[in-house]
Amino acid sequence: MTAARAMAMRPGPEGHMKLDRSALDALAHGAHADPFGALGRRDDGDGPYIRALLPGALSVEAIDAKTGASIGKLKQIEDTGVFEGAVRGVDPYRLKIDWPGQQQETEDPYSFGLLLGDMDLHLLGESRHFELAFALGANAMEIEGVKGVRFAVWAPNAKRVAVVGDFNAWDKRRNPMRLRHPSGVWELFIPRIGPGERYKFALRGPDGGELPDKADPVAKSAEPAPGTASIVADPKAYEWTDGDWMASRERRQEPDKPLSFYEVHLGSWMKDGRAVDWNFAIEKLIPYVSQLGFTHVELLPVAEHPFGGSWGYQPLGLFAPTGRYGAPEDFAKFVDAAHAAGIGVVVDWVPAHFPTDAHGLYRFDGTPLYEHADPREGFHIDWNTAIYNFGRREVQNFLIASGLHWLEQFHVDGLRVDAVASMLYRDYSRKEGEWVPNHLGGRENLEAIGFLQHFNAVMRERVPGAITIAEESTAWPGVTRTTTEGGLGFHYKWNMGWMHDTLNYMEQNPIYRSYNHDGITFGLVYAFSEKFVLPLSHDEVVHGKGSLIGKMPGDAWQKFANLRSLYGLMWTHPGKKLLFMGGEIAQWSEWNHDAQVDWPALDDPHHAGVQRLIRDLNAIYAKEPALHARDHLDSGFRWVIGDDRTNSVFAFRREGEDGAPPVLVVANMTPVPRHGYRIGVPKAGWWSEIINTDAGLYGGSNVGNGGGLEAQAVESHGEAQSLDLSLPPLSVIALRAG
Repeated sequence: MTAARAMAMRPGPEGHMKLDRSALDALAHGAHADPFGALGRRDDGDGPYIRALLPGALSVEAIDAKTGASIGKLKQIEDTGVFEGAVRGVDPYRLKIDWPGQQQETEDPYSFGLLLGDMDLHLLGESRHFELAFALGANAMEIEGVKGVRFAVWAPNAKRVAVVGDFNAWDKRRNPMRLRHPSGVWELFIPRIGPGERYKFALRGPDGGELPDKADPVAKSAEPAPGTASIVADPKAYEWTDGDWMASRERRQEPDKPLSFYEVHLGSWMKDGRAVDWNFAIEKLIPYVSQLGFTHVELLPVAEHPFGGSWGYQPLGLFAPTGRYGAPEDFAKFVDAAHAAGIGVVVDWVPAHFPTDAHGLYRFDGTPLYEHADPREGFHIDWNTAIYNFGRREVQNFLIASGLHWLEQFHVDGLRVDAVASMLYRDYSRKEGEWVPNHLGGRENLEAIGFLQHFNAVMRERVPGAITIAEESTAWPGVTRTTTEGGLGFHYKWNMGWMHDTLNYMEQNPIYRSYNHDGITFGLVYAFSEKFVLPLSHDEVVHGKGSLIGKMPGDAWQKFANLRSLYGLMWTHPGKKLLFMGGEIAQWSEWNHDAQVDWPALDDPHHAGVQRLIRDLNAIYAKEPALHARDHLDSGFRWVIGDDRTNSVFAFRREGEDGAPPVLVVANMTPVPRHGYRIGVPKAGWWSEIINTDAGLYGGSNVGNGGGLEAQAVESHGEAQSLDLSLPPLSVIALRAG
């Protein structure tokens, strides 16, 4: 035997082989950087032996996995939790472990080879792994005939990463992971555990210091707040029944179709004396949305989030439906049921920022991994949140994979992307000196622009039937132009300008509306520059802004009349429609996320009348091609009267495809009825009054045109015939030719 070999085989502390004191101490204290180089079955020349790290165990024995016969006992080295012993040359083996009060028999996690395949590592390296949650995170599976869970996490700057959970008493020493170079991904297979297990990752930062235990960034399930652990999800695929819906979805959501969104915060929609979960939503929410004629339900963010008061807009689990409402399969069941009822599902999705909770993404591996290091680029002062580093390829991959996860795994029909304006501008809500210009010296966030274009291009390629909707509050050009045309690539954009101008107009006392006439007309200057959604969202009825009906001027009767006319204008105006829950019943109180919609208000016929109006507006919007087929085209709209400031009267025509009957819309925004108001129309014959917001069944004064009237051969407004109309007070009427 050479001197070198003799030195290599020299017993270490207490007689164990080839493990010096520093390595032993590192294992004992959960700081060993290469656990697979120290643990498991080994053979260093004098025969095989097994080393295991099992702090707290009373005794450990290795057994033949096939026969159960003992192949050797392992003894603890000092009081380190490290057990070691020579064994007979049998493989595979299991460990029989005596714990205080129980015995465990299991395969050794450190007996398994490399886990992630070459293709996974290649795609991760290119940052184009769009099924990220099935490569990283916790995935229940079978390896070498053994059932268990494969864990993997991206933490390139960590000194050590371990899995902790109920299965190992949350002991950070027990299950250290293997680092796969150069991907920065750590992996470990833990046998004999499965779906439902709680877990986190325990990391040491670049300096070796312990970090707070971290939830899994790509967890597919999480425990309900206030808990913060991730949960191993059931790998069984949901059995979908919505094949017909999915096949027709793309056509249903195109710009020439009627789209109306009922925006919902599920936890405060209806409580009904029972737990609010997805089964409750199937039973109550879906029939309600269907009865009112909305085409879609839009859910405030349902990704896992630690603070309920954020309404979901500060998420930390971008792949996991929140545990507040049930398991992931329950959410899938809800989407399936919505599709069966002919209802699309859109979810709000938040890629702009994330909260700095210790268990989350912030300084995940001890470095600014997901966010910028410089707070001038990486921190939102308004929201006390971190901003994603959109210029980092791995972060783009993470966010795009999240968006795809909702669309592909849960059959969600669209993503409404929150706070796009905050992403596009480096100086968003910042004073001079608080932001860093781009490399060209400008305020545009070029990295975020590139991310949004990449995101939308991937969505259109992989999920062509789904839609993306931007909440973008500025005049950024080309939000809904395709990326090949140089746009951001969204399908639709919220029309925040319309919302602000219209609400400002409606809040004016009718006496003064003549001075604010442009509040209604100005929006038509740019109405066809994008494919718009008209939003009356949750943001307008919270934080002291009051309810929609509370914004309306006048006495109680006038408030209801004004609100009905607002809805009449909205549903006949070019653009898709969105209304937040509670608005459809004209509830007096502003939204409170700890309460529910004021359903008892429906006992009052005025509130019930507004609800009935919303139902009928949705019905005529869907029925009349003139009101939706050319929503995004200037050929679908023509002013007839846009300059009657004195009377605060507006009249416009909506046009459908060739041959579709036109619809004339007339708004009288004062409380004075106007009889004998003549308006020219393009067709002779009968014009049916298809909606009148002042109708008695809606709670109005029932002034109108008796269901319709005949055009007279009197020239007006450039037309050979005209209608001699009665305009009800504070109202919108719509008449269809024929």
